[in-house]
Amino acid sequence: MTASSNYLIAGNWKMNGLKHSLGELDAMAKGVKAGSANGASADMIVCVPASLLTLAVERCANTPVEIGGQDCHANASGAHTGDISAEMIADTGAKWVITGHSERRTDHGESDSEVKAKSEAAQRAGIVPIICIGETGEEREQGRTLDVLEGQLEGSLTNDGDFVVAYEPVWAIGTGLVPTLDDIEAAHRFIREYLENRYPGSGSDVRILYGGSVKPGNAAEILGIDNVNGALVGGASLKADDFLGIWRAAPS
Repeated sequence: MTASSNYLIAGNWKMNGLKHSLGELDAMAKGVKAGSANGASADMIVCVPASLLTLAVERCANTPVEIGGQDCHANASGAHTGDISAEMIADTGAKWVITGHSERRTDHGESDSEVKAKSEAAQRAGIVPIICIGETGEEREQGRTLDVLEGQLEGSLTNDGDFVVAYEPVWAIGTGLVPTLDDIEAAHRFIREYLENRYPGSGSDVRILYGGSVKPGNAAEILGIDNVNGALVGGASLKADDFLGIWRAAPS
């Protein structure tokens, strides 16, 4: 791990979860508290649907688990029916928000410039954006992975380096497919070098998460790769036992 901060294990519940699902947060908080007492040091956050934000923040008050949103609008307010602003997320007490997830880029046609604007909005509201990048299967087959990542980094990152980057190869999300450890290492090394060049003095401290079919069974080897500073976890974050298994795999 290059960055000086703790490892970060972030869950993305996506469009899943009802009020009864919040019991999983209780088990997560209990597990993190117990693990921390035994020397584990990774941070844990869970990004829940907007409908659960306030309840999740209240549920996790005075626990080691922090809560985030899954998307935000670039504007603070306005005539944008169905959207949620970064200020609204911050108002719930949440401290994080995912921006630029591949499902937002694909399902809603979000461009790099829109992702940047949303990430800037998060910083404006005092919450930390987790900015997602990643190549499709076709781009990978064409040997364009690093070119795609460079373009997304250039267009999506803010001028203020207070953010987290999540590398999620699109073809590996929810498919059970995982890049080789060498492929992950190469992508994360490339991202780190880009960050250090663009943000002298602070680029080495930006946490870079890996996402894409991370499970308790493969988490330790993935989190042991240089420049992998944590994980962005989808399906496995819905169940406390699975998510805690990934959290425990983070080096102390």
